[in-house]
Amino acid sequence: MRVALIGYGNVGRAFARLLARQRGMYPFRIVGIHTRSRGSAYDARGLPEEPEFGPAAESVDAFLDRAAPEVAVEITTLEPETGEPAISHLKAAFARGIHAITANKGPIAHAYAELREAARRAQVEFRFEATVMDGTPVFNLVRNTLPAVRVLGFTGVLKSTSKVVIAAMQRGASMGEGVREAQQMGIAEADASFDVDGWDSAAKAAALANVLMDASVKPQEVEREGLRGLDGRQLRELDAAGKTVALVSRGERDGSGAVRLRVRPEALARTELLATAQGTSNMLLLHTDLMGTLAVASIDPGVEQTAYGVFSDLVDIAKSV
Repeated sequence: MRVALIGYGNVGRAFARLLARQRGMYPFRIVGIHTRSRGSAYDARGLPEEPEFGPAAESVDAFLDRAAPEVAVEITTLEPETGEPAISHLKAAFARGIHAITANKGPIAHAYAELREAARRAQVEFRFEATVMDGTPVFNLVRNTLPAVRVLGFTGVLKSTSKVVIAAMQRGASMGEGVREAQQMGIAEADASFDVDGWDSAAKAAALANVLMDASVKPQEVEREGLRGLDGRQLRELDAAGKTVALVSRGERDGSGAVRLRVRPEALARTELLATAQGTSNMLLLHTDLMGTLAVASIDPGVEQTAYGVFSDLVDIAKSV
């Protein structure tokens, strides 16, 4: 299949490397790459990992018209307040009858129902496995392996940066030092306030609720409390008492059936399941009607796992068409 990438940062490069390694079994080729900073590149035979970029296409529409892919992969940076321009990028693909994959949680958090309907009308596939837990199966797990199961709610520790910052503060470092540590590890968002203020976790919670609970909510509707109210001394006292603090995302239906979402720091005993997700590891509990509570964990994920999430979506699309 012919693939075009919109965005080409660390995930894009890791994805290109993965495709090169798997080409013998999965003959996908990248025929176009479009970036804001480096320009655009095209080659119907397949681009190398480090292509020669020319002038940027005047728009994503023009880029897709010239690249003529079968699948568009949207991997631009998160914009948590609106989900744009990634939403428009995906709509441009659907308008051309192009299947689409995104690793950007913004579109799923802000416009999932609209995009799902646009893909349905265009009779194309739409995938987004890498948006919440890197490449760990969450959406594909429910869609492909849990027939008739209804997701009633979820509880998760979904943000590596928050855990790194909290661990640093427990050691006596400042919040700013913890953020810099996370940035040096390459796991913090470009704007660290997205992590510290809980916006990234709110976007993930909204994405989970929209896809798994048909919620139609936006990140602004998530009850959100970030890390700024944490006190290093209190964190160290909790640590001495055998407890830790994690930024926990929760989703549940209230008595009226409406979905309520909350992100806030919570004190957890170190023996609790969610507290065992240390370092950059993440954990999600899905509360269901037929299967009780399921736990999905990613252990020290990195950019390679996010790239695999995109790859798994591409393989899934190839099998579906």
